[in-house]
Amino acid sequence: MRKLVLELLDAVPKGRARFALATFLAAAASASSVALMGVSAWLISRAAEFPPVLYLQVAAVGVRTFGISRGAFRYVERLVGHDLALRMQSVLRSRTYDKLSRTTLIGRRQGDLLTRIVQDVAAVQDLVVRVAIPALSASLVILGTTVMLARFNVASSLVLLLSAILAGVLVPWWAQRASLRVDRESVADRGALADGARELALAGPDLLANGADGAALGRLLEVDDRLRRQEQRGAWVRGVATAAQILAAGIAVVAALWIGGNAVAAGDLGPRLLAVLVLTPLALHEVFQDFAKAAQTFTRSQAAMSRVREVLDADPVGTGDVEPGEGVAVQLADATVGWPGGAPVQEGLDLIVAPGEKVALVGPSGVGKTTVAATLMGLIPPLAGEVERAGRVGYLAQDAHIFATSVAENVRIGNKDATDEQVADALRRAGLDLPLDRVIGEAGSTLSGGERRRLALARVLVGERDLLILDEPTEHLDHDTAAALMRDVWAAAEGLRTLVITHDESVAAACDRVVELR
Repeated sequence: MRKLVLELLDAVPKGRARFALATFLAAAASASSVALMGVSAWLISRAAEFPPVLYLQVAAVGVRTFGISRGAFRYVERLVGHDLALRMQSVLRSRTYDKLSRTTLIGRRQGDLLTRIVQDVAAVQDLVVRVAIPALSASLVILGTTVMLARFNVASSLVLLLSAILAGVLVPWWAQRASLRVDRESVADRGALADGARELALAGPDLLANGADGAALGRLLEVDDRLRRQEQRGAWVRGVATAAQILAAGIAVVAALWIGGNAVAAGDLGPRLLAVLVLTPLALHEVFQDFAKAAQTFTRSQAAMSRVREVLDADPVGTGDVEPGEGVAVQLADATVGWPGGAPVQEGLDLIVAPGEKVALVGPSGVGKTTVAATLMGLIPPLAGEVERAGRVGYLAQDAHIFATSVAENVRIGNKDATDEQVADALRRAGLDLPLDRVIGEAGSTLSGGERRRLALARVLVGERDLLILDEPTEHLDHDTAAALMRDVWAAAEGLRTLVITHDESVAAACDRVVELR
């Protein structure tokens, strides 16, 4: 994890300088808070002696200075620290997206992957602003405060240092160890919760129709209950740690009062400094009040970053688009296909899609039709045998997502550089007459089923394609809508290699050849 964080720090322009500046600002803010308490204590003690008012001017200015600077330093530190953390998070998220698009993890549970990309990647922000910067700045403040108090009373400064180590180091360490297991498990369980919620959201009607909704909901509630217990354990540990930190602060105050009182009685310490020795520990110990939570955050961030590292270190697969070749067929020769790390789903497969040919790929659900398509697209390599592809592939997914944005931007997902004329032409070829600036609802909720499929088809047609792969293009459409859609599909695919994955017998009958998987 340390190596990854340093890489991200170096990837941000002047990242190390930004981190050092944020740490200095945080230390300055905490030091101002401690100094404010110390100067205020001296001012109150001196004012009790009723000296001429001019004798108090320097201390009064100091109080105002430290009071203002505390807020100013903290504000700028938040700006610099969060800006750095967000930049690092942006770099990590971009790397994760890039790696995820071409790794063996593309077949993993999507809810878990979403958690990795969103919540786990965001853990780098917690590491920077809630762990690293506070810990380093507090160390500087502890040393500085101890040295300053040692000028007045060495014994009192040593007691303060010991109480600071207890409250700022030992108690957070105990809190981390006490909730280590549940903090680690909670990160993975959040991924499992997201995956279960996604399953219920997408397959709710099917689960209900087959009487499996109770079992699925039970699994989800079981994960939620584990998370609840984990949060309870973490909160209980934080409560105990907070009590221990308050106790440490109280010990420091009482010890300072006893040591300072004896020193005043012995004439070794000025009476005005007694209040400084007694009240300064209160301000210093405020710096540690979130350290127990930070220790738990560190554990969770470690677990989250290790999950992100799994994505970044995953073996790359697939080749993506290749240069088009004239008259070259798309084919699998004696191929064994399957997802990397899993069992083969088809062995000894021979499949050819010649230029201008329409081939239907049929077979029962789960036989491996989409896996064959992923192999032809270059997303995954064949486990054995050979695959030959020619040119750029367009894929019409069965569950192609429609985004809550304009028609034009939805189409441009297939070609980000497409002009309005190219977008309009793709819509025309897909048989869809919609204004380019029309805003579509979430998941295409403002479109009919046929319109959603045509919009997804336009996304495929807006780019230059040498091979079209259509995955269940008529799924969930009524007969008339499906027939009208396929007429436009065949017209748009004229002259292209076309592979159609389908259960629809009429679609298969319209193809030049049918390949059945068993």
